[in-house]
Amino acid sequence: MRIVALAGGVGGAKMAHGLAQVLSAEELTILVNVGDDFDHFGLRICPDLDTVCYTLAGLANPATGWGRADESWGALETIGALGGPTWFRLGDRDLGVHLERTRRLASGMPLSQIVSHFCHAWGLFLTVLPISDDNLPTWVYTDEGEMPFQEYFVQRQCRPKVSGFQFRGVEQARPAEGVLQAIDSAEAIVICPSNPWVSIDPILAVPGVKAALSGRPVYAISPIIGGKAIKGPAAKMFTELGIRPTASAVARHYADLLKGFILDCQDRQEEEEIKVTGLRTLVTDTVMNTPLDRQRLAMEVLRFAQQ
Repeated sequence: MRIVALAGGVGGAKMAHGLAQVLSAEELTILVNVGDDFDHFGLRICPDLDTVCYTLAGLANPATGWGRADESWGALETIGALGGPTWFRLGDRDLGVHLERTRRLASGMPLSQIVSHFCHAWGLFLTVLPISDDNLPTWVYTDEGEMPFQEYFVQRQCRPKVSGFQFRGVEQARPAEGVLQAIDSAEAIVICPSNPWVSIDPILAVPGVKAALSGRPVYAISPIIGGKAIKGPAAKMFTELGIRPTASAVARHYADLLKGFILDCQDRQEEEEIKVTGLRTLVTDTVMNTPLDRQRLAMEVLRFAQQ
């Protein structure tokens, strides 16, 4: 079964890993958000891409879900001792990836090719694609002014109150090579349990992507469980934008694209409300604490899509 997954952040990476456990490399393509990419110390940092790739390759820090396992921090400690900024934690292994990515970008290699080369080096032979090779940085509008996403998310720890988002330059962006072809040939598209506002919306905003998804078998997994996000500020963002953070709110966010929606058992009472919109529903345990949880959920989602 050919599947395309839209992913960003830790939740997206976990679901992508679950799908990779039950599908062959030829059957799975993962399209990843690049809206949170930014430059730091002159290096190109791609947090969502790296989180997805590290997780798939078994390199991710199991305690945090992001960054590298068995990391060391010598470079960051040196930066701090010299009075430099340490708010964005760059481990030594992680730093090597950013150095090599930046070198290749400077030579003219597109990001999608770089990701492919890195995946092969890490023993990954499924297709992971940035949604675009172009820059489309997410900016967050807040009660303390507009700021780049990483400043809001990491440096300010999501404290400012959100009022909106902008993906700068997205109008001129183009899908990376292979993105539209993967969507066109997919038997189902899975929107992973990622933050709708800053992980999935930047993917959908790239010209041509939403049109390619229109009318296709698209299924979304709610990142909101019991009114909260497992990780990250999704629920806080919903609330600050005047929307009650519920699974049904997530379903409405994507409603014009979806054929079906997957929600957690804790939100079973919302199933009928979602069904009224015409969506098929699957109620199951969507919490992925272990690799086995990821595999089980992936299998349930695929069966749901095949029905």
